[in-house]
Amino acid sequence: MMVLFTPCLCLWLGAWVSTTSGLDFRYHNTVEIEQYLKAVNRNYSSFTHLHSIGKSVEGRDLWVLVLGKYPNEHKIGIPEFKYVGNMHGNEVVGRVLLLHLIEHLTQGYLSDPEVTRILNSTRVHILPSMNPDGFEASDRDCMFSEGRFNKHGVDLNRNFPDAFERDEEEPREAEVRAIMDWLSSESFVLSANLHGGAVVASYPYDNSNGGAELQRGSSVSPDNDVFVHLAKTYSFSHTHMHKENNCYESKDFKNGITNGYYWYPLSGGMQDYNYVWSQCLEITLELSCCKYPPESDLPGLWRANKPALLAYMQQVHLGVKGQVLDSTGVPVQNALVEVEGRRNLCPFRTDKNGEYYRLLLPGNYTFKVTALGQESITETLSIPHGPDVYSAMTHNFVLQRSSSSVPDVTQPTESCTSKVRNPAGSHSVALLASWFVPLLSMTLRSLLV
Repeated sequence: MMVLFTPCLCLWLGAWVSTTSGLDFRYHNTVEIEQYLKAVNRNYSSFTHLHSIGKSVEGRDLWVLVLGKYPNEHKIGIPEFKYVGNMHGNEVVGRVLLLHLIEHLTQGYLSDPEVTRILNSTRVHILPSMNPDGFEASDRDCMFSEGRFNKHGVDLNRNFPDAFERDEEEPREAEVRAIMDWLSSESFVLSANLHGGAVVASYPYDNSNGGAELQRGSSVSPDNDVFVHLAKTYSFSHTHMHKENNCYESKDFKNGITNGYYWYPLSGGMQDYNYVWSQCLEITLELSCCKYPPESDLPGLWRANKPALLAYMQQVHLGVKGQVLDSTGVPVQNALVEVEGRRNLCPFRTDKNGEYYRLLLPGNYTFKVTALGQESITETLSIPHGPDVYSAMTHNFVLQRSSSSVPDVTQPTESCTSKVRNPAGSHSVALLASWFVPLLSMTLRSLLV
C-alpha cells in the first residue's frame, strides 16, 4: 500500500507546491500551462473558474482562467475585463507575464488590499496563449523567430472582420472564431492584448478608409480621449515605457503611446474588432524589444509591467454603468445608449440584462437612450473618476412606453452585423493617400504588432 500511495502523494504535493512556492521565470510549454491552470483552479476554486473557449488548428485548448468574487457567472454591476497573450506565437513575454499575474492575484486575494479590491469589483478573464500552435513551433531568436502565425500560416491579428474593408467572405481561423464567440458570450468592457517587438501602448483605430476618422495621420475613434488615457495609464505605470526610445533603432513614441494607424495601418486587427463590434475598449501592449528574450530577462520584465497591469485593470471602472429599465422596472435589452458627440460606428447597446457600460473621463456628458416601443430620453450626467473607488458611477435610465406608432430609435449608418464602410462618404483621394506607406517601413513594422 505504501508503494502505491507514495507516488500519488508526491504528485499531489508537486501540484500544490507549484502554485504556492512561486512560479518559475521560464517559458512553460502548452502542457505545463494547462497543468498549472488546472492546479490553480483546484487550489483556489472559490474565486476562480477555468474553461476552454475553443481549440487551435492543431487541437490545443485555448484556456481562460476567470478570477473574481463571482467567477462562474456575470453579476449585474460588476464589469468584465480581459487580458489576451501570445496572439503571435513567437511573442512570448505576455504569455509569461499573464501566468505571473495569475499567481499574484490568487496569492494576494483577501490578503493584499489592492488585489482584493480588484477581484471583488471586477470579473477578470485571462487567456495566456491565443496561439499555442505558433508558440510550440517557435524558436528563441530575438526578432526573427518562427512561430508568429498559426498552423495555417495565418497572422491572427489580420484575420478579424474589419470595419473599414469589405472582407465578409474571408475565412476565419479557429483561434479567431473562438475569440469572436467568446466576445459574443460575455459583455466585456475593457481589454488589452499583449505583444512584443517594441515597447509602446497602441490604441484604435488600426485602420481607416480615408473618412472623417483620418486626422493628421491618425485614425481617430469617437472615444480617442479615453483611449489616450488608457494607453498613458499603462505607459506611465510601467517603469520605463513612457520614457520613449526604449528599443534600439525603434521609432520614438511620445509618452510611450501611439495611435495604431499612425504607427502603421493594418486591417483585420483584434483591437478594432473588440471596439467596433463588441463595445469593448481594447489596446495593444508591446512589452519587449526582443520578441523572445532570454529567460534571465523575465524577472525584470515582470517587475517593469506588474504595476502597469494592475493599474490598467482598475480603469475598467471609468465612467458610468447601469441598466435601462421600462416603466415597470423590467430591463430593456438592445436599447441604444449614446453619448452626445460620440458617434460610434456601431452604437453601444444594452445586453440581455439591460446593462450598459460607458468608459468616460470625468466630466459632464449628455446621453440619449432609445429603445423600440419606448419614448427616448435625454439626460446630462456629471461623471466622477470611478477607478479611485473601484466603481464607475451607477445610473439607471427609466423609459416610458411610446404612444407613437413610429419608433424613435437611432439607426447606425450601416448594419453592424456586416461592414461599416466609409460612413462619411467617398474619400477616394484620402484613401489612396492613406495607402501610401513606404514599402520597407511596412515590411519591418508588420513584424511587430
